[in-house]
Amino acid sequence: MKNLNVVAAVIWHHGRIFATQRGYGEFKDSWEFPGGKVKDGETPQEALRREILEELDTVISVGPSAGCVEYDYPSFHLSLQCFWCRVESGNLILREHEAARWLAREELDSVSWLPADLELLPLLRENWLPGEESGECPSPARYPFPS
Repeated sequence: MKNLNVVAAVIWHHGRIFATQRGYGEFKDSWEFPGGKVKDGETPQEALRREILEELDTVISVGPSAGCVEYDYPSFHLSLQCFWCRVESGNLILREHEAARWLAREELDSVSWLPADLELLPLLRENWLPGEESGECPSPARYPFPS
C-alpha cells in the first residue's frame, strides 16, 4: 500500500479555524484542513508554509503540533501531521478549493470532513486554543472574517 506523508494547517483566528472544501479528485466536496504532501528534504513546517502559499496565496506562521493522524484509505496509508497556524500576510485566496469557512468549536461537525481530518477533531476540541491570535485578516470581501 502506498504511504503518503502530508501536513495540514489548523489556521486560527479569533476563536475559529479555517476549513476548506476540496474542489477536485476522489474526495471532491469533502472538507479538510488545507495543506499537502511533504517533499523530500523538507521539514513538515517548510512543506506546510509552501503548500499554503501555493494553495491559498497566503504566508502563515507555523506553531505547535495540533495532532497527528494515521489513516488507511482504500488505496493508500496517510500520515497526517497538523499544526496550529496563523496568517502572517495574504488574503486566503482559494486556488484549488471550492469553498472555505471559519468554524467555531461548536461548528466543527457542520461540514462533511475527509475521514482522516475527522479523526483530528477530538484532538482539536481537547486542545482548543484560548484567547485570540493576532495576524492579518483575510479580505472581508472574499470571506467574512469572524469578529
